[in-house]
Amino acid sequence: MTGRREQILGGAAQLFAKHGYHGVSIADLGAAVGISGPALYRHFPGKEALLEEMLVGISEYLLQGGQALADTVDDPEERLRALVAFHADFATREPELIVVQDRDLANLAAGPRAKVRKLQRTYVEIWVDALRSTRPELDDAQRRVVAHGTFGLLNSTPHAGRGRDAAELLQRMALAALRP
Repeated sequence: MTGRREQILGGAAQLFAKHGYHGVSIADLGAAVGISGPALYRHFPGKEALLEEMLVGISEYLLQGGQALADTVDDPEERLRALVAFHADFATREPELIVVQDRDLANLAAGPRAKVRKLQRTYVEIWVDALRSTRPELDDAQRRVVAHGTFGLLNSTPHAGRGRDAAELLQRMALAALRP
């Protein structure tokens, strides 16, 4: 991805988080990154393509990062701590993307929306697998509830704030929530 595309995606995430997908025009997006609205079409075919790349991109990022941790961290407790730290870091760095994901996923066409949901389900299963060793008293359906509850806590960053202090506090809270 070029530097300009990253800049456009970052600006779009901020605007979509603040005003909603339908509350932002192509002219708004261009102005946010210092180009004209029509110049945006050199980088993206339209606003929906931008939203798609944003939401598919964050889902792929989380899945790839989670899978890398699952593949390299053998100790179950350490793997869970690493997953929590990874997700907390993402959430405190990119709270706008969490807002956009929550509010604007429905604005994607069916195909891209299904792709995002599939990536998300696969990411959840990495957590479920990590929880099998640390929470053997739960079945997989219950582990999914625990994982989603943890995501809710970690994804509270649009309301909880950014920065190292917020990330560390959210990590401690998440780890406490994951324990029996």
